[in-house]
Amino acid sequence: MQDTPRLLIIIASTRPGRVGLPVARWFEQRARGHGGLEVEMVDLAELDLPLMNEPSHPRLRQYTQEHTKRWSETVDAADAFVLVMPEYNHSFTAPLKNAIDYLSQEWSHKPIGFVSYGGVAAGARAVVAIEPVLVVLGLRPLPQAVQIPFVAQFLDDEGAVQANEMMEQAADAMLSELARQGAWMRELRARA
Repeated sequence: MQDTPRLLIIIASTRPGRVGLPVARWFEQRARGHGGLEVEMVDLAELDLPLMNEPSHPRLRQYTQEHTKRWSETVDAADAFVLVMPEYNHSFTAPLKNAIDYLSQEWSHKPIGFVSYGGVAAGARAVVAIEPVLVVLGLRPLPQAVQIPFVAQFLDDEGAVQANEMMEQAADAMLSELARQGAWMRELRARA
């Protein structure tokens, strides 16, 4: 069994020109520099899951589609997650909900953190909206989070995120907690 918990960063926005991609790249770099996690990133725009097209309920894990089998393997292999997510109309994105709904058991008993961004609310309403969905799947949302208000102010001329100290400290605190909980929850899953 691996010693370092595996973190899966999920980019929730699929819109062309989205800010989520540079935000995720900044966070991925921060996560890799943390050293306590093995890091992988999935872009839902590249994953391009169609609207749910599996005939059986996800809890049965009787997948018929290759895209579902690959997504299942990716999520199942992770010990912890971070959603890099914007707020759309006071909620989370449809592609994110679709990606979550494809699976069931693969999410269970794992910690999840949030890097949310937007305007004045910094994506906080989207996080509040998605938490009940995640809890019912057995995920453990962390209280530590990165919230980026008025996200455009943090983009340089090349479109890269220039984080401030508060964002960096919040990211580091969340990463440390993901590493801690990811490790012990992996041990609990192994005993089940």
